Amino acid sequence: MRSKSAATLYRTIALHAVLVPLALIWLFPIWMMVVFSTMPENGIFSPTINLIPSDQFWTNFQLLEADTGFLRTVFVSVVVAIVYTVTSVLLTSMAGWALARYHFVGKGVVLGIILGTLTLPYFVVVIPQFIMVARTFGLANTWFALIVPPLFNALGVLFMRQAFSMMPGELFDAARVEGVKEWQIFLRVAMPMARPTIAALCIILFLASWNNYLWPLLINNRPDMMTAPVALGSLIGVTRVSWGGIMTGAVILTAPMLVVFVLLQRHFVAGIAAGAIK
Repeated sequence: MRSKSAATLYRTIALHAVLVPLALIWLFPIWMMVVFSTMPENGIFSPTINLIPSDQFWTNFQLLEADTGFLRTVFVSVVVAIVYTVTSVLLTSMAGWALARYHFVGKGVVLGIILGTLTLPYFVVVIPQFIMVARTFGLANTWFALIVPPLFNALGVLFMRQAFSMMPGELFDAARVEGVKEWQIFLRVAMPMARPTIAALCIILFLASWNNYLWPLLINNRPDMMTAPVALGSLIGVTRVSWGGIMTGAVILTAPMLVVFVLLQRHFVAGIAAGAIK
C-alpha cells in the first residue's frame, strides 16, 4: 500500500512539474497584456521589459473611450452574445433532440449535411451570407443581422445530439405513457438532464460570439452598432496605432471571460466529458 501511495505521489509531482511551467508559459502573455494596459505607449516599446504594472490604466481607458465609445460597444457585444447564446442553444437542442430521438425520412442525409458543414471554412460562406443579408434582404446595420445569421452551429447540434442519445429512451416512453406532451418531455425531462452539456455549450457559444470580429465588421458600418472587437480593430490606423487603448480594451474584454470560465469550469469539463462518452 505504501509503495502504491508513493508511486501515486511521484506521478502527481511529475505531472505538476510538467504542467506548471506550461501554465506559466500560457499565462505570461496575458500578464504582459495587463502590464501594457497600465503603461503609456512609450513605455510599451521600452527596450527594457517591465513586469510590474504601472498607473496609466485609467488614462488609457479614457483615451479608448474617447476614440471608440468603448462602453457602448461593450453593451452591444453583451446583448448580442447573450441573445445569440440563448437562441442558439435552444435551436441546436431542438435539432439535436430531433436527430437523436425521432426517425424520419432523410435523417441520414440531414446528419450528413450537418457533418459536411464542419469541413467548410467560414470564409467560404461569409461572402454569400453577406450578399443575402445586406443586399437581398437589406438588413445591414441591424440587431437581426448581428445575431441571426451566425445562429446555426453544426458543432452544437452534434453536441446536443450526442447528449440526448445517451439518455435512456425508457424514461421518455414512460412519460409518453403518462400522457406528457412531446414539447413537455423535451423541456421538462430532456433539457434538465442535459444541463452539464448545455452549460458547456453556452460557454463555447458565448465565447464565439464575444470574440467574433469578421461578421460584425462586414455587416455593420454604424458606430452605435459597433461591437467591442471591431472597436479595438478600429484603433489600428494608417498613421497611428493606439497600443495603450488596444491593451486596455483587451484586458476589459478578457477579464470577464476568465472569471466566467473559472466559475463554470466544473460544468464545462462535465459537459465535455458527457459529450465524449457513449
